[in-house]
Amino acid sequence: MNGVNGHGGGTANGADTANGTGAANGTGRTALSLVPKTDQKQTLKDFKTDQEVRWCPGCGDYAILAAVQSFLPELGLRRENITFVSGIGCSSRFPYYMNTYGFHSIHGRAPAIATGLATSRPDLSVWVVTGDGDALSIGGNHLIHALRRNVNLKILLFNNRIYGLTKGQYSPTSEIGKITKSTPMGSLDAPFNPISLAIGAEGTFVARTIDSDRKHLQSVLREAAQHEGTALVEIYQNCNIFNDNAFEPLKDAEVRDDITIRLEHGKPITFGADQQKALRRTPGGSFEVVNVADVDPAEIAVHDAHNPDPSQAFALSRLDSPAFEHTPIGVFRNVDRPSYDQEMRAQMNEAVEQQGKGDLAALLGSGDTWRID
Repeated sequence: MNGVNGHGGGTANGADTANGTGAANGTGRTALSLVPKTDQKQTLKDFKTDQEVRWCPGCGDYAILAAVQSFLPELGLRRENITFVSGIGCSSRFPYYMNTYGFHSIHGRAPAIATGLATSRPDLSVWVVTGDGDALSIGGNHLIHALRRNVNLKILLFNNRIYGLTKGQYSPTSEIGKITKSTPMGSLDAPFNPISLAIGAEGTFVARTIDSDRKHLQSVLREAAQHEGTALVEIYQNCNIFNDNAFEPLKDAEVRDDITIRLEHGKPITFGADQQKALRRTPGGSFEVVNVADVDPAEIAVHDAHNPDPSQAFALSRLDSPAFEHTPIGVFRNVDRPSYDQEMRAQMNEAVEQQGKGDLAALLGSGDTWRID
């Protein structure tokens, strides 16, 4: 566990006075309302550690690390009140390189550990860093239940569609037919779509971004940080050793604008080099690509990330394919629902009001007990 060389160690007193910024949920609070702020200006250097960053040269993790370290000073939070929890995998080295508190935990169990931390410490901003193998294979059950419960934590899911740390086996997001050391004749497994999975689990904040697009990545992180409840951000991340150029079409200047659909709440869903293409909702509830010049502007779908009905967000998540015909990025869903933490604290306060504060020592010494001398 790595500590922070921060100033002060103040913790929240449980009051609902807001320290955070950004749009609040229906409760009147953001995820950062109870997290103590610093009165000292922070920079990227404040979030770097003295640890040598040990990823393969050219790994997309470097870009994500730099983006996170550059973005966190904007929040103005005390570094000792920020925690990164990781599982096992290349991405899980992340806590070593963040000058905050951190926990390099167990394979697939980061959401469970982070749940305990977030529910017991409302004065912390809790982040989970995981990979497609860590989160969606051994950790799949923990992931979906964190999303279902709407625990106040942020999950960064690095998706490179391969197992990198264990040297290139296919992962739960690898495409059918993927040839790897563990599937020499091609994978037979149909891959998970992390965005569809998260929306299906009733995730209240679900987004996708790309390691190489720093501006977009940081804009999504800003929105996720303020969200009260679980925020899942899938980050397409290149593994240049075992799955190089897996997302190259989305980075190729010649084709990326024609296949990348940038979602912005409240705006028509258009794309293309000249915004000449658009999405139109079909009678069956899915989407189809149309030419803007050929349709009435009223027919063009408008993105509504705040719609409580997840059907539109789910339909958008189904647009991408292994061939990357069309890939939406941005915030698919951002809706209000009380977080598990809020509900739990309210229930505990009600119990105290009805039954008193309680005495743990008396409880342990009551009932069917005996003493051995």
